[in-house]
Amino acid sequence: MPPTQHIGIDLGGTNIRVGLVAGHQLIDLYSEPTKASGSEQEVLEQLFTVTDRFYNDKIQSIGIGVPGLVDASKGLVFDVVNIPCLKEIPLQKLMEDRYRIAVRINNDANCFALGEFQFGTEKRQGSMVGLSIGTGLGAGIIINGKLYSGKHCGAGEFGMIDYLEHNIEYYASGQFFQHVYKVDGLTVYKLAVEGDDSALEMYSVFGKHLGNAIKTILYTLDIDKIVLGGSVSKAWPYFKKSMWEQIRTFAYKKTILELKVDISALSNSALLGAAALYIDDNL
Repeated sequence: MPPTQHIGIDLGGTNIRVGLVAGHQLIDLYSEPTKASGSEQEVLEQLFTVTDRFYNDKIQSIGIGVPGLVDASKGLVFDVVNIPCLKEIPLQKLMEDRYRIAVRINNDANCFALGEFQFGTEKRQGSMVGLSIGTGLGAGIIINGKLYSGKHCGAGEFGMIDYLEHNIEYYASGQFFQHVYKVDGLTVYKLAVEGDDSALEMYSVFGKHLGNAIKTILYTLDIDKIVLGGSVSKAWPYFKKSMWEQIRTFAYKKTILELKVDISALSNSALLGAAALYIDDNL
């Protein structure tokens, strides 16, 4: 019996990417720039058009990840980042009315975590957090093999927790370099690659803050794995040491001995996670 097929969509402010997933394989992928400055109808028509590329009578579900607030139980999307026309839209109903199959929607951080859990290199078991470290700090939570989004799809907003003079996201995301050192993260990364001492010191300080963020997660959830993704994770060699030094100050030593912190090895985690939303919803 052939594996079931699912469409995964990563609706971003820069690009919209759609993939066809069969079993645990991404068998086709398409991407194009999002019409982010267009009207709501223009963005919806684009979403329909890219979905049509892969839709067939074998598709069991469509999953969509968006960088915004989501009421997953009602399929409502609010205030999508960098797509100003999508303020409040019943996206699930619109998609289900058109395609007549199950549609699931969640935010992109949750989709990233689910994609890592379902399609990563290790066995799909246990509990983990996926941390997407880019301009902001997003997180998705997997508990006992299942995505936990919370009542309002807001679980995992660790970046909003008060920390020092601001919040965790201020210090443990790409914002840190601009806020504290008045320099953009890409510049710091390029300097670090060249061995610049000041850039390496910036990453050392950043790693300490990220280590404290991970400690907060561990005190809250007591999980056994964290996967880091997003643009800042590419600088892993430069903040890994100081991050672990901070994590090792965690009060419960056995937790740290068993903790794994890995860098994402997937290219399309959020898209894959979107495709797996229906499967996860029916576990």
